[in-house]
Amino acid sequence: MTRTPSMPVAGVVPDRQPDGPAADLLVRNAKVFTGDPDRPAARAVAIRDGRVVALGDDHDLARLVGPATRVVDALGRRVVPGLNDSHLHVIRGGLNYVLELRWDGVRSLRHALAMLREQAGRTPRGQWIRVVGGWTAEQFAERRMPTVAELNAAAPDTPVFVLHLYQSAILNRAAVRAAGFTRDTPDPRGGQIVRGRDGEPNGILLAAPSALILYSTLAKAPALDEDDKRTSTRHFLRELNRFGLTSAVDAAGGFQSFPEHYATVVDLARSGELSLRIAYHLFPQTAGQELDDLKRWTETVKPGDGDEWLRLNGAGENLTWAAADFENFSEPRPELAPGFEAEFEQAVRLLTENGWGFRLHATYDETIRRDLAVFERLAAEGLFPGGNRWLFDHAETVSAESLDRIAALGGALSVQNRMSFQGTAFLDRYGAEAASHAPPVRAMLDRGLTVAAGTDATRVSSYNPWVALHWLVTGRTVGGTALSPAGQPLDRETALGLYTRGGARLTGEQDVKGVLREGYYGDLAILSEDYFAVPESALPDIESVLTVVGGRIVYACAEYDGLDEPLPPVSPRWSPVARFGGYQSRGTLQALRMAEVVAESEEQRAWRAARGSAAQPPQPFVDPCFAH
Repeated sequence: MTRTPSMPVAGVVPDRQPDGPAADLLVRNAKVFTGDPDRPAARAVAIRDGRVVALGDDHDLARLVGPATRVVDALGRRVVPGLNDSHLHVIRGGLNYVLELRWDGVRSLRHALAMLREQAGRTPRGQWIRVVGGWTAEQFAERRMPTVAELNAAAPDTPVFVLHLYQSAILNRAAVRAAGFTRDTPDPRGGQIVRGRDGEPNGILLAAPSALILYSTLAKAPALDEDDKRTSTRHFLRELNRFGLTSAVDAAGGFQSFPEHYATVVDLARSGELSLRIAYHLFPQTAGQELDDLKRWTETVKPGDGDEWLRLNGAGENLTWAAADFENFSEPRPELAPGFEAEFEQAVRLLTENGWGFRLHATYDETIRRDLAVFERLAAEGLFPGGNRWLFDHAETVSAESLDRIAALGGALSVQNRMSFQGTAFLDRYGAEAASHAPPVRAMLDRGLTVAAGTDATRVSSYNPWVALHWLVTGRTVGGTALSPAGQPLDRETALGLYTRGGARLTGEQDVKGVLREGYYGDLAILSEDYFAVPESALPDIESVLTVVGGRIVYACAEYDGLDEPLPPVSPRWSPVARFGGYQSRGTLQALRMAEVVAESEEQRAWRAARGSAAQPPQPFVDPCFAH
């Protein structure tokens, strides 16, 4: 019999005749937080055929070790149920991941611009450099955004598109040309092309308040071919596994058409190559055609179609374009058009009568109240609560009255840490009192509502779930600004529950997912640091050192390096991900700090030389660690 590779574990001897069928995977010597109130802790977890078969002490589970059991020593680390991002644009993100230069986690603008400058030298003619979300100026030591002049200097000939939240985009001179903007280009509805005194576009695009101008400009950049979309998606899923994510609820979104933009994940699911469980939604793309799209979908597919790896969950996060508000907190709250309710009611009626659940993008209470009035009219006909899962997304300013109405109608909520990145803009516009409970997560939980947590990555927040958990626990932005008073943020166990059990409830999988319990999916993460013990400031730096989905090791590093499944090389070879990877953790930045110090020293020497006070240039610095 061929021995399955495993981590060497002293003191565990495979039993040739285990007590009952042997486990496929045993994680031992761990501090297991199960999330199960009936059995909150364990020392070991055994998985067979993709499901948890036993939890207990190392001695108890040794009976399940057979010749082919892969045994992993957690080395006393914290183990948690696999995380589930309840609002992640994972399908769209995967199709573009390898094309994007991610500033997620970068601590200084100086370093961000150095990355951009290096990437400009690697990007072939005709391609763009895209910095698409996951960062905010507040995370930088300089506390500012880059300027158009800095983008021009870093990449004089390569188009550069830098998206900043839902608020704006910065383009260098080459990108303005590539996008086709001229003095004669009209401002699109809800957006602004900022111009200089000469009337020419100066490289700044503003969402005023619609982000459509930002996304439609980004859509002009070249796309990947089908093979590279497949590779890109696999690498993006591996990047999510890196943080302990084992599931995600895809919220669809603009420029994500069904079925064509879903073909890649469908293909990966068929070939057994998904490393993340995905429940997806369908989002009408064309204003005026929404009812036709929804009707066609209800006649051809239904929620629940698929399997435990890829399944349809419902419609949304828009049902009709006229009913959607915008979350650009640097601009005044938009007023939705009068009378949008008529078409919106038709859409909701169509879905509920056909057994479809849905999710709704709604930032402001003003939007939520109008939506609830439609639901209450339909409730008189027995359609609410009607057994179909439905929820509001975001809900930063939802009122206590609206929460009561949501509860009465059987709704749920999915909250994201957009305030981690947009909190300062919200604070400046609406004040400290409003910011202190935006959104009012504790009030939602106090009413017994189902609440799940997520990120809304990748175009605003980072996909790193530990940044979101930091916000839930501390009430602080990525730059440290305090938004919530003491007592308002959640305790760590409750916050983690929103990232595990909460997401499972939104997809109707609470009986198989979200906790570590016998019969549930074998989804877990061994963490780099103990989530329950590290200082609050260290929460965003947590990663997984080993992630398991359905008993498969889908991510491994540190002592477990090489235990995960191989991936094809990043393609195209000039991809920013091939050079920089994704989220820039403190660990990945340490290797680059020496280069920054050397650069600063050279700048100082050049400054002295220009004034005649410097000696001859020093010999080139060579670090033997990077000389190969």
